[in-house]
Amino acid sequence: MLISKFCETDFSSYEDFKARFEIRVPENFNFAYDVMDELAATKPDARALVWCDDKGGEVTLTFGDMKRLSDKAASMFASYGIAKGDVVMTLLRSKYQYWICALALHKLGAVLVPATHQLVEKDLKYRFNAAGVKAVVAVGDARLLAAIDNVKAETPTLKHRFVVGAASEGWIDFDAAMEAASAEFVRPTGEMATTNDDLMLMYFTSGTTGMPKMVVHDFRYPLGHILTAKFWQNLQPGDLHFTHADTGWAKTSWGKIYGQWISEAAIFVYDYENKFKPTDLLHVIEKHKVTVFCAPPTVFRFLIKADIENYDLSSLRHCCIAGEPLNAEVYNKWKEITGLELREGFGQTETAVLIANFPWIAAKPGSTGRPSPHFNVKLIDENGDEVEPGDEGEICIDISNGRPAGLTCGYYKNPEKTAEIMYDGWYHTGDMAWMDEDGYLWFVGRADDVIKSSGYRIGPFEVESALVEHPAVLEAAITAVPDPERGQIVKATVVLVKGYTASDALKKELQDHVKRTTAPYKYPRIIEFVDEIPKTFSGKIKRAEIRKNDGK
Repeated sequence: MLISKFCETDFSSYEDFKARFEIRVPENFNFAYDVMDELAATKPDARALVWCDDKGGEVTLTFGDMKRLSDKAASMFASYGIAKGDVVMTLLRSKYQYWICALALHKLGAVLVPATHQLVEKDLKYRFNAAGVKAVVAVGDARLLAAIDNVKAETPTLKHRFVVGAASEGWIDFDAAMEAASAEFVRPTGEMATTNDDLMLMYFTSGTTGMPKMVVHDFRYPLGHILTAKFWQNLQPGDLHFTHADTGWAKTSWGKIYGQWISEAAIFVYDYENKFKPTDLLHVIEKHKVTVFCAPPTVFRFLIKADIENYDLSSLRHCCIAGEPLNAEVYNKWKEITGLELREGFGQTETAVLIANFPWIAAKPGSTGRPSPHFNVKLIDENGDEVEPGDEGEICIDISNGRPAGLTCGYYKNPEKTAEIMYDGWYHTGDMAWMDEDGYLWFVGRADDVIKSSGYRIGPFEVESALVEHPAVLEAAITAVPDPERGQIVKATVVLVKGYTASDALKKELQDHVKRTTAPYKYPRIIEFVDEIPKTFSGKIKRAEIRKNDGK
């Protein structure tokens, strides 16, 4: 198998995996050539991408197709002057052209910047100027195209606008231009060839303060996702893998391109325009016989509460979750319905998978799993010392001997912010966890999400888990509210299951339920019932947004 060029794959236990796993990084590695073109040469007719949308459209592309189309796209981009080091943004939702663009830009050595199509004028203007975007490839959405047109005069680096879908004045038809381009594209040499240290990929990521930062990855980055795909998602050649994510988010790099194709699996893509419908997701999994499925816990919670018994999910052999910690209620219900465990994993836009429930270990519902090899993960206190089992610490990566493949280079054009996450020989994730006596890590929350009330430290996840065990609760988000006596108190923002009505009596019932389910001091003193909890497109709760709205 191709993956054997980069690592060993046969391990007898987690301990063996931890001791012997190593990623071999070739000189001047380029994923587009050294993985995809290699697969096109050795298995050209094997399917690489299975795409469908919510209007009945379907496209299947083989590895041979991906080489041909990415060569044509690279020729087309080059004809417009796009070359090594140029920055190109894609705003393509889940159009299959994203994967063609990504490979073409990697071949050229251009920097790919995936972004969400939901951005508005202010967002676009900031991103175009901050990254020095030279070209944009956008889905043919009238609102999005107009927003880009409206900021073009204030974004001097933006030279070319490509559109996928409906033609628009002043825009280049991506499909037509690609079709007209040459299918002969030769790997650049000399100064135009890529090196391992060149920038390949950039994501804008928002924090609790300031403008979004630009996370950058070099050409080693895809190899870090061998851990993600082969050993957490448990992919085999020929699998059809479905990660529920839009191409504008880093979850696509985690679950829909690099590690999956290195593992010789096919990628499944469901492109829908309207609001997420659990039954539509169940339908495409059944119809296309998806074998491995990954999504945030929120998605699994909705699937469980849909008419899941009416769908044949027997093609699934492995399921995993990321984005938010998993509570035992969802884990147990999914296993009861499908017979499959949900294998949790943890990482960031800045990393590949750092902690996961790997194949050799028994899953503990609620635990993120055990540390990945390759990344030397430790829990560190404020003094830089490793904490004892049972104590909370920040999840950090030891970089004293160098930066491993799959870890960010830092923040683009921002050495000060980079220095805030990489110092004293550690990469600091800003996420808190504790380790039990068996070596399993239990996620607590972002360092700035942990609630400090009357001397107690309360992680939001443990209270959310308690709440969603109650039959009335569909979703819950826990945040801190300032309090003059206790410093902070716990607030629960709750979405109710259909059939339940918000009332003071139900608030009291939920508070008592939390007191019975977990330590009583953690119970939410404030409960707000809402129709919807603010989340990112990838399913993460926007706790900062809830806190901000509380302050209004």
